Amino acid sequence: MLKKIILILFILNNLPQLAIASIQSKIINNLININNLSFSFKQTIGTKEEDGDCIIKYPKKIFCSYNNRNKKIMVSNGKSLAIKNQTSNQYYLYPLKKTPLELILDKNFLIDQIQKLEGRIVDDKYINFKILKNNNEINIFFDKKNLNLIGWQTEDIYQNLVITYIYNIEYNKKIDNNLFKLPSRN
Repeated sequence: MLKKIILILFILNNLPQLAIASIQSKIINNLININNLSFSFKQTIGTKEEDGDCIIKYPKKIFCSYNNRNKKIMVSNGKSLAIKNQTSNQYYLYPLKKTPLELILDKNFLIDQIQKLEGRIVDDKYINFKILKNNNEINIFFDKKNLNLIGWQTEDIYQNLVITYIYNIEYNKKIDNNLFKLPSRN
């Protein structure tokens, strides 16, 4: 009888970890099947809010157009990250490896990290994984119900807190690879 009680207590004590492990496995399976995703986003950088639409193509490519008066675009070709203000023609170019996006845009890296890390449930709505790599702290969030990626939290190169929430997500659409060519400097 004592053995049964100990076994039941052990199972009850470890149930949350078993549930998280099952969720992690499902999140990984979802990620494995994604080649690209299109979504709308809301982003907060410090006190400034922006929104727009993005397409991520694994590995390490992204194209975002911002809904602001400057018609900003952000593009990564897998090696460099360009941010261009379309109205003033200002152009910024960064090595992708110097930004947290290099890690976020690397599906295999995310899968590897999720396998190693212990996720945590936030507000009974989200699954969060905290990744520490190359002086970056990246918090990746998944919806607890459908296990879709719903956003991330990082610091930009100026050490501003950047919170990105994604929604209206579509997977594996046919996309034009020319989107990921860096814009010209004009």
